[in-house]
Amino acid sequence: MRIKVKVKPGASKNEVKKIDENLYEVRTTTIPEKGKANEKVIELLSDFFDVPKSKIKIIKGQASREKEVEVVE
Repeated sequence: MRIKVKVKPGASKNEVKKIDENLYEVRTTTIPEKGKANEKVIELLSDFFDVPKSKIKIIKGQASREKEVEVVE
């Protein structure tokens, strides 16, 4: 499945919220530096969907706060 993700780096806590059917908001305490925030987003989505991190891939928006992510279940 493909979803759209809005990332809020530098947040006070790590969390994933479902906004609607295909849109999720991911808040992470990690700052967007050298891909660290992207790694944390993948980790948080992995926990949220209960799938291994290897099954989650950022397709669009590696350097953007708005991303398209593919989750293979």
